[in-house]
Amino acid sequence: MRALVQRISQASVQVDGETVGQSGPGLLVLVCAMREDTEQLADKLAAKIAKLRIFKDDTGKMNRSVRDIGGTALVVSQFTLAADTKGNRPGFSTAAAPDLGKTLYEYFTRRLVAEGVPCETGIFGADMKVSLLNDGPVTIWLDTDS
Repeated sequence: MRALVQRISQASVQVDGETVGQSGPGLLVLVCAMREDTEQLADKLAAKIAKLRIFKDDTGKMNRSVRDIGGTALVVSQFTLAADTKGNRPGFSTAAAPDLGKTLYEYFTRRLVAEGVPCETGIFGADMKVSLLNDGPVTIWLDTDS
């Protein structure tokens, strides 16, 4: 699985002009399931994100997790994280098929909640508009294959 994690002051996602999820302070997590991904990889990614120390401590160092600050997460599915950009037109053949992608996206979100991170979400497969106020900015790329 792949995730782009952003430390946020606030974020929201809209579908058809209606806000369907919002978060902050905390994390915006854009997540993509790949063809060969499993629930075990989703477990690994959720645990990593819950423990990721990217929030400032009392001395100003990034030493606290989203759980440590009592933050929340907005989790948004984004199959374009699977982009193959060898040419000028990205290909997405390494992304999970929609059924598997949705299953793993929903499973990942439940696992993040089980790790102690309250979550809101977008709508899988919808045309979403994501707004955020990136804090830092801090943006971290995670890939369970790395």
